[in-house]
Amino acid sequence: MSETKNIQRDILPEPTLRRLPWYLAYVRLLDNLHVETVSSTQISKELNVDASQIAKDLSFLNIKGKTRIGYDVHSLVKELDNFLGFKKKHSAIVIGAGSLGAALMQDVGLTQYGLNIVAGFDVDSKVIGSSVCNIPIYDIEELAERQKQYNASIAILTVPVEHSQAAADIAIKSGIKAIWNFTPFRIKAPANIVIANTSIYAHLAIIYNRMDLKK
Repeated sequence: MSETKNIQRDILPEPTLRRLPWYLAYVRLLDNLHVETVSSTQISKELNVDASQIAKDLSFLNIKGKTRIGYDVHSLVKELDNFLGFKKKHSAIVIGAGSLGAALMQDVGLTQYGLNIVAGFDVDSKVIGSSVCNIPIYDIEELAERQKQYNASIAILTVPVEHSQAAADIAIKSGIKAIWNFTPFRIKAPANIVIANTSIYAHLAIIYNRMDLKK
């Protein structure tokens, strides 16, 4: 397999980037079971992704399998891990320490993917000064000062929808480089800020709609 460290990440289509963690989760499972090789056909059957699409996605990383053998599982895990950045530590803050924000702060599984939540921020005096899993919660007005202290690059946005843009603006002015937006509001940000939207409500709408169609 070729090394992926020199691959330009900006050439990858977003759908490919969304599928790569699926592949990683599956081949990591195989690696834990001491399976040595896997074909794109095998991955296809497990993940319901066309085998030719899998081969194309991996080719973006210069990863190619061997004819009639497939991919070396251990090497594939390593290269996907390195490319996706899951082995590198990324410090993050949570803005909105309510039920969703607190749940994310308690999710130790995120650390396995390189996300280290170092602080939470809120406007509610009932939670300011407390902590969740030893992660301190500060007043949002302290964000700029604390950002210098923690040097976090990612803000996780879990505030009420009406405060989404204002909270994002504060985070950006404080030096945050990326926002993981859990609100249904599509925030506006400068072109150099990375935005990833994860709308729980949108996924619920899909579930409800598909359930109705199957009646």
